[in-house]
Amino acid sequence: MTLSRFFKPRLDPALVRRIVAWRRRQAPELAVDAAKLRWVVVDVESSGLNPYKDHLLSIGAVAIQDGQIRLDDGFETVLQQSHASDTANILVHGIGGQRQVAGEPPDFALTRFLEYCGKDPIIAFHAAFDKALIGRALNGVLGIDLASRWLDLVYLAPALLPEDKARCHDLDDWTACFGIVNQDRHNAVADALATAELFLALIQKARLRAMNQAIELIKQAEAQRWLEENLAKR
Repeated sequence: MTLSRFFKPRLDPALVRRIVAWRRRQAPELAVDAAKLRWVVVDVESSGLNPYKDHLLSIGAVAIQDGQIRLDDGFETVLQQSHASDTANILVHGIGGQRQVAGEPPDFALTRFLEYCGKDPIIAFHAAFDKALIGRALNGVLGIDLASRWLDLVYLAPALLPEDKARCHDLDDWTACFGIVNQDRHNAVADALATAELFLALIQKARLRAMNQAIELIKQAEAQRWLEENLAKR
């Protein structure tokens, strides 16, 4: 019996071994000071706005560890596409048609992403979108799911700063609230970096509420999401 039997057909055996090694890695304890963990801050670019139909084009990520953004610990890839997305879409993210078609083979790109993330918690702004796109790609290409816990800043920010909720809605609003400048909006790495800076600012607000543990931040964001979704149903 070969390892490749448990993965997508024709997956390179070397990639299978790397994925098996990733699966054996242990997830970190989350009931610890959030500033001491390694967090992976992720942003994606896609061929459209429907994460259940459109394609994952690129992933950008940066790590936070010991309460600092690690510029020496980043990740970026453009996934190879069979054909380029339409012109209007390219004007948004700036990933040209030639670059899309000549991108990194998805099986190699996604395996590298798994190795980069490990089992560390992931931060995103509108995490449901990123999670769905990445999840579809991982399942479709590699036949596996990402094992990390996600923290969505679109819910953590208003939970910690309810007084700013009425005027802050998207990433641009919240970063502007803290004076964070993003010089290359809709570039996945630049957006991940801005999201990382926002997270560090929010950690300081959380500490004022004696909310220090990573799991507390995750549960606070999940509670805010539940509240907003249920209010919307009324």
